[in-house]
Amino acid sequence: MSKLRKIIFSGLLLAASIVLSRFLSINTPIVSISFSFIPIILSAMLLGVGHTILVAGLSDLIGALLFPFGAYFPGYTFSSILTGLIYGLFLRRAKNLNGKQFLWRLIIAVVLVSLICNLCLNTLWILITTKKAVVVFGTTRLIKEAILVPIRIVLMQGIHFALQKSRSYEKLGRNALGVQEEL
Repeated sequence: MSKLRKIIFSGLLLAASIVLSRFLSINTPIVSISFSFIPIILSAMLLGVGHTILVAGLSDLIGALLFPFGAYFPGYTFSSILTGLIYGLFLRRAKNLNGKQFLWRLIIAVVLVSLICNLCLNTLWILITTKKAVVVFGTTRLIKEAILVPIRIVLMQGIHFALQKSRSYEKLGRNALGVQEEL
């Protein structure tokens, strides 16, 4: 995929991530449930580490500045960047992985993101910004992550399977934006 196509595709995934996290999600001061991980993981699978970090970080930054749920706190952006890094490192070159290899990398990446970013760092950021006791909301966040980890894994495994079956990896690589290649 050319650099221009990667940039444009990154922009599309960035916009999708913002819409999924800011408009099509359930948000409370303690728990946020959304499908904004899908564009981030797709970016990791299709574009690589650098673009995934940018999509994840800019998604949080732009979303927080344009459509805030509260005051901006840079810790959440750091968590998003780390999320992009983890997914990018584990899921790059996904088209070259068979189903079992992809599944194991996906499981490791999703569990690491859930433990490090969502449970540890984001809980710390909530503690800093709301000054509430961790015991009060820690249990709720732990239950949420325990429920969402398998959902993320199954959903992304299905998307990976569909992309492989339809040979969309090759189509996206050659023709991501529907532009016809010259003969």
